[in-house]
Amino acid sequence: MTDTAKKCVLDDGRERCAWALGTPLYTIYHDEEWGVPKRDDRHLFEMLILEGAQAGLSWSTILNKRQGYREAYDGFDPELVARFDTNRVQRLLGNPAIVRNKLKVESSVTNAQRFLEVVAERGSFAGLLWDFVDGEPITNHWKTMADVPAETARSKAMSRELKRRGFRFVGPTICYAYMQSTGMVNDHLLSCFRHGEVG
Repeated sequence: MTDTAKKCVLDDGRERCAWALGTPLYTIYHDEEWGVPKRDDRHLFEMLILEGAQAGLSWSTILNKRQGYREAYDGFDPELVARFDTNRVQRLLGNPAIVRNKLKVESSVTNAQRFLEVVAERGSFAGLLWDFVDGEPITNHWKTMADVPAETARSKAMSRELKRRGFRFVGPTICYAYMQSTGMVNDHLLSCFRHGEVG
């Protein structure tokens, strides 16, 4: 996400991170969800799948397909997704409501299986994830979107651990976007009205 303007002030007079200006869906996502700490495993699974699907694409593409994903992936129930067989994968690859990339669809099933293994071991997926930020959100103090990193030492550590456990589409950049979207880090700009609200 890059700056599209020096300031991002919509009709309500509140300044936002510049990327929130993109589309109404972006604005809603920015205002209500991005950067809000999430510890619910179902939501964490949803975002894991969506962040992986986004690789190489715009986030607006994923937001526009989010409802389609929720329907195609049985409400992002990891126990159901983990049991998707070859026939189900083929049906997904024919579904225009999602990103029809074979590697991404197959990895979503694999990731559901690995996700359940973590839950069985740790009691929750959140328990593993939040260890990478010592259990508490990190509030950053960026002035411009250019200051926001694409990856960090923590996202690299998360990526290494998830890959070690057999997860796919979990590179350091995807992991950092995941940390931002689930509120493990607060990367709202200092000028953004949400910075203080989620911090």
